[in-house]
Amino acid sequence: MSTEQTGTIASGSSLIKRINLQQYVVYFGFLAIFLFFAIMLKDGGFLTARNLSNIVLQTAPVTIMAIGLVFVLSAGEIDLSIGSAVAVSALCAAVVMADYGLVAGVAAGLGAGIAIGVINGALVAYVRLPSFLVTLATMGLFAGVARSLTNLRSIPVTDSSFTGFFGSGSLLGIPSLIWWTIVAIAVGHIVYRETRFGAHVLATGDNGRAASVSGIKVPRIRMTVLILSGGLAGLAGLLYAGRLQAAKYTLGETDLMTVIAAVIVGGTLLNGGKGSIVGALVGSLMMGMLNNGLILMGLSVSDQMIVRGFIILAAVAVSLREKAR
Repeated sequence: MSTEQTGTIASGSSLIKRINLQQYVVYFGFLAIFLFFAIMLKDGGFLTARNLSNIVLQTAPVTIMAIGLVFVLSAGEIDLSIGSAVAVSALCAAVVMADYGLVAGVAAGLGAGIAIGVINGALVAYVRLPSFLVTLATMGLFAGVARSLTNLRSIPVTDSSFTGFFGSGSLLGIPSLIWWTIVAIAVGHIVYRETRFGAHVLATGDNGRAASVSGIKVPRIRMTVLILSGGLAGLAGLLYAGRLQAAKYTLGETDLMTVIAAVIVGGTLLNGGKGSIVGALVGSLMMGMLNNGLILMGLSVSDQMIVRGFIILAAVAVSLREKAR
């Protein structure tokens, strides 16, 4: 083999190494799952415009929560309380709206999510407790709050302006839930990739001590990402209440696994320092499509949980392997 050929092979190998194929796994996975269900359920209604539209609409709240979790994981933390924040926010919005109107209800819902984020952030950033333990505790605490808030009763949401804006309405022929997804993804991506705050989040997750030495206020970053996660969980609660026209303590109860799967499958490292907002969107849609396809195939809820669990295990394995490189 000539020196020139050896150099060409080495150059090609170097190029392949520079192209990180792992960041495209979510897109290949999305396409593979779509083609699988399109073939297996060709007569089962999977490819109908209505079904595909429902997948996007149903995953909107999950996508919103996933954006917040990308920031949290990228900073080297985790938030397990997002499902409880969804329920509390939706219930607060519904209860306050019934007595004080639309604006007060929206403010109460978002405020509840932000307040949960403040509690988590303060305990993690300034009391220096591990975010896993803090948010595990607040997950249970606020799940109890959601149950006691209305004595397990479902609260109807009858304000047509609210349900139109946050759930069942449309603008230019596009459902409002899709508009919320588009805006949230666009803003989240810009903040994550193009701002100093986003760079500081990544630096904090990659090496918190080095980030602190370089002048980054690491505790403030950690608190901010947890507040952001709580606020976006609050928004997701409003979207659930608007779409379902009711609020109940079970809202968001089963979303945590789905959100974590969407974010990790989408390319966000579990140990911090790297993430993708667009990847989280694709991961969220992939999980929604997977749930939808499994239901159409007649699989039980337990079977769906098993499949999601395997996907999370595979994604975590890839994430940790990449972090170790």
